[in-house]
Amino acid sequence: MSVPSWAFEPDTPAANLQKAVASAAGGTPFDLAVILGSGWSHLAASGRVLAEFPYCDWACFPEQMVAGHAGRLTLVELAGRRLLCFAGRSHCYQGFSAFDASLPVRLASSLGCRKLLLTCAAGGINPAYAPGDFVWVSDHINLLGDNPLRGLSGDLFVDLSSLYNRTCYDTVCDALVSQDVSLHTGVLAAMPGPSYETPAEVRMLGTLGADLVSMSMVHEAIMARYLGCELVGLGLIANRAAGLSEETLRHTDVLERARNSQTSAQILFEQLVEAWTSL
Repeated sequence: MSVPSWAFEPDTPAANLQKAVASAAGGTPFDLAVILGSGWSHLAASGRVLAEFPYCDWACFPEQMVAGHAGRLTLVELAGRRLLCFAGRSHCYQGFSAFDASLPVRLASSLGCRKLLLTCAAGGINPAYAPGDFVWVSDHINLLGDNPLRGLSGDLFVDLSSLYNRTCYDTVCDALVSQDVSLHTGVLAAMPGPSYETPAEVRMLGTLGADLVSMSMVHEAIMARYLGCELVGLGLIANRAAGLSEETLRHTDVLERARNSQTSAQILFEQLVEAWTSL
């Protein structure tokens, strides 16, 4: 699908950034776009960095990034693949609409990316998930109270029944067997934040079928499907969700868990890139 006219207004910072990235890419297509959530930004330095665009230079991004989001767009070559890495995202709890927060997806699609990887840090609801484990998202529950397609023109009745790609899940799992990296599959619930959920809300989410909970990803996933992108979602279990442990929930602890999981995240990322871009 071509990017619709509402994706970028002419002569805006977003449109100018799109032109700058296209120029830096030199006409060579990208194999994969990646949006890196809390604690995942280190993956933007994977491989050889070809170009970098700090978010602070482009008014289409937030003036201040949430801790754990580096705030830069990086063009990377990894094992012969060209990646478009967004190290940081916008969140609805920062005051953005779901449409505005989907900017990286619209930008990636306009640059020809047909495959998109979304990542996040999340609270574990499923008792089988331990902090430091990873989850391949199989489906989501959108409780953000917004949809990135709301109010737009065109055929917006998008089928989300097979939103998240599982084509190479088994291949990646097999590759991780000897790497001591735990990868599950499960349903992600998105809550608006920025406060953490209450124990009662977590019990509700478990009853609804959610295995993990975050404050992001689903608006990007919906926009990606509308624009015709293949999609994979990964969550890092940074803590057990509210009421499921005795620990006090703090964002600093989420980032510490992410730092401690960097090696495993790198292994998972490289295995996924190799398997998915080879299809």
